[in-house]
Amino acid sequence: MNAPGLGLADVLEAAARIRPFAHRTPLLTSASFDARVGARVWFKCEGFQRVGAFKFRGATNAVRALGDAEAARGVLTHSSGNHAQALALAARQRGIPCWVVMPRDAPAVKRAAVEGYGATVVPCEPTLAAREATARAVGAETGAVFIHPYDDPRVVAGQGTAALELLEDAPEPLDVLVVPVGGGGLASGTCLVAHGLRPELVVLGAEPAGADDARRSLAAGRRLAQEDPRTVADGLRTELSDLTFSILRAHLAEVVAVPDAETLGAMRWLTQRLKILIEPSSAVAVAALEARREAVAGRRVGVILSGANVDLSLLAG
Repeated sequence: MNAPGLGLADVLEAAARIRPFAHRTPLLTSASFDARVGARVWFKCEGFQRVGAFKFRGATNAVRALGDAEAARGVLTHSSGNHAQALALAARQRGIPCWVVMPRDAPAVKRAAVEGYGATVVPCEPTLAAREATARAVGAETGAVFIHPYDDPRVVAGQGTAALELLEDAPEPLDVLVVPVGGGGLASGTCLVAHGLRPELVVLGAEPAGADDARRSLAAGRRLAQEDPRTVADGLRTELSDLTFSILRAHLAEVVAVPDAETLGAMRWLTQRLKILIEPSSAVAVAALEARREAVAGRRVGVILSGANVDLSLLAG
């Protein structure tokens, strides 16, 4: 989906639209982490957002941006992750139907969470082709409006509100922002905010070494497919869309790819020291910052911790 002219104004509009429904999540600091990387660091903790992740921002903006006639038809997506829960809750808050296409092998706890928010789950085979085909069939039958997890300007603008709050709430002007990259919705929204408010602000993307399509795509100058992603950061196994690639190509300084071992190490360390849970997809950003500690030494850094929906067994060891 193309979005000519998508920019800071859209994020500001999204911020006003979602303010009555989304939490303004806290910033946390750690003196020991600052010493570890040699920088001043503020963590934007989206694990305290509704459904435990930033995804609620984009889903809510997309749902609330619909006209009454469109909204009455309900909304639809295919997802087995945080977007499914986010859209289900956003739809419930507006009082409209929601259908979520989920693969049959999705964890029962995730399906139960989506159904708990009032959505209708439609099972499909565990392939992208099956998910897309099933979603088309459900859309044709119901007339529901399809809301993509990240390939939607309304979703990108909503995700950008996390970075907007981070820059507004940080007690000092920041020099660097670090953000995870999966499908690119959060990273794209972050880039729009940084470019619109402070063009000199450096935005670093972070992704797993085993699912590094963003790094490869930016190096090649064209969008490349995600090839057999292998990473513990399940939220980052998706690939960029044309929309998100175009934004990241224009504004992202670099994508840092980190091994899973470093991601899990960062996850354990931050959980022990900051006393909060973060999921691996969040910890990727922390690991990337550690990998670039020489480049950020003496600087003021904001890190978006994207969510906290985590399998606690990953903290063992």
